[in-house]
Amino acid sequence: MFLGDFPLADQPWLILAVFLIVMAASVVQAGLGMGFGLTAAPLLALIDPHLVPVPTLIIGMVTASMGGWRERGSIIWPEVGIGIAGRLAGVVCGALVLSQLEDRKAFMLVFGIMVAIAVILSLSGWRWAFSRFSLVSMGWLSGLMGTITSVGAPPLALIYQDRKPGEARPTLSAFFALGCAASLAGLALSGWAHAGDIYLALAMVPPMLVGIWVARRIGGRLDSRFRPALMAISGAAAVMLIVRGVM
Repeated sequence: MFLGDFPLADQPWLILAVFLIVMAASVVQAGLGMGFGLTAAPLLALIDPHLVPVPTLIIGMVTASMGGWRERGSIIWPEVGIGIAGRLAGVVCGALVLSQLEDRKAFMLVFGIMVAIAVILSLSGWRWAFSRFSLVSMGWLSGLMGTITSVGAPPLALIYQDRKPGEARPTLSAFFALGCAASLAGLALSGWAHAGDIYLALAMVPPMLVGIWVARRIGGRLDSRFRPALMAISGAAAVMLIVRGVM
């Protein structure tokens, strides 16, 4: 599917909405080292399901790569390696689930359920002690959810929330850069990714760059005050996606 065939090509206000969503998600990703998918994916899926998961994963991979490269000296690579082992297993499971979905309606139902799980995990306040087992387990769940929805951050956030930001942010950025690449490979092998997804991702590059610029301008002022609004928006979008998938 080329941009000229994209259903939103003749609807400027929806194109503007996509621009603003991707820009805001890039600000979150650059500021926290994660969160692009949870911010962008539910809203983009409501606008048009073709925007997820592949185009959103591509942009998430790019933003995570840029963040990881900027702080590459602080990445804890052994933790990334352990987490990626779990992520790869989750990618296989996620690709298998998607291969069984017969149409976009079924996809929206599964997508909405997965986003709802992500929101619940984010709001749960649950803390799981950091260990090899928890890293592999949450890496697997991140791979499953990330491959289906491009939202893979909440499981890892559960075990990294008590770590120092200077360690967690670059390590998570590296994990998500490699994890998104693994999910994209799994989606391509399962037949879920298509050449048109690249064009949609390219259309998201300008707002992504604007978001990264904004994140650098505001520095460390991105904090938890935005979180309730993000959770409310993502949760409402998940409910609407589930309703669309059922009806």
